[in-house]
Amino acid sequence: MSGRVAGKVALITGGASGVGRASALLLAREGARVVISDIDVESGQALAEEIGPSALFIQHDASSEADWARVIDTLRLRYGQLDILFNNAGILLKGDIEHTSYSDWQRVQRINSDSVFLGCRAAIALMKEGAGGSIINMSSIAGVAGRDDYTAYSASKGAVAALSRTVAVLCRRRKYRIRCNSLHPDGILTPMTTATLPAGLDPWSLTIDADPMGRMCLPEDVAASVLFLASEESRAINGIELRIDSGQFVMSI
Repeated sequence: MSGRVAGKVALITGGASGVGRASALLLAREGARVVISDIDVESGQALAEEIGPSALFIQHDASSEADWARVIDTLRLRYGQLDILFNNAGILLKGDIEHTSYSDWQRVQRINSDSVFLGCRAAIALMKEGAGGSIINMSSIAGVAGRDDYTAYSASKGAVAALSRTVAVLCRRRKYRIRCNSLHPDGILTPMTTATLPAGLDPWSLTIDADPMGRMCLPEDVAASVLFLASEESRAINGIELRIDSGQFVMSI
């Protein structure tokens, strides 16, 4: 298939690298006009230039309410619509509950979960003016199963999962034709995750390509799920938690 999101406008937060970058490239190839938002101006602009005229970069702190208002105003004026929102911006901070400071806890919640709340609220306001849309929120297996060594991160991703379900229910009850689903990868081979690995360890050795028991997938694996949930192929899918973990969660219970 081709042109699976043709004519749609997609906004991707944290779109300059990793999963955001892979998703922007894939959605653009499938016909979407892609808005890349990130605090990394250099990488974001370079990606928009690489994609071409169908892409736009906006400097955007996804945890800022004022920035969200500015981004939505830009979309309304430039395109008059928003069909796809991928709330992807986030950070990964290691620490168990005994060794996580309150300031680190607040920072992780602000970037990982507050940004998703702000994004969902802002997107609904514009999507319901048009034909509806698809909201895709990046959570994690850690948001379902929990990770004792990533307390703040796990909690933030659990909040994203719960928020996604409430958004799905609200939009259905109010007949907005807006769907909301969450993604739950285990490890993804991105700069953010590889930075946490022990020195000298080959990240590729942890992937499912190297070993079916591996825990890590590629950004493109997640991007494929973003495309599916963004397209009309998933029009009857709403409020799900899509695990992208090669069965890791199932094996652990």
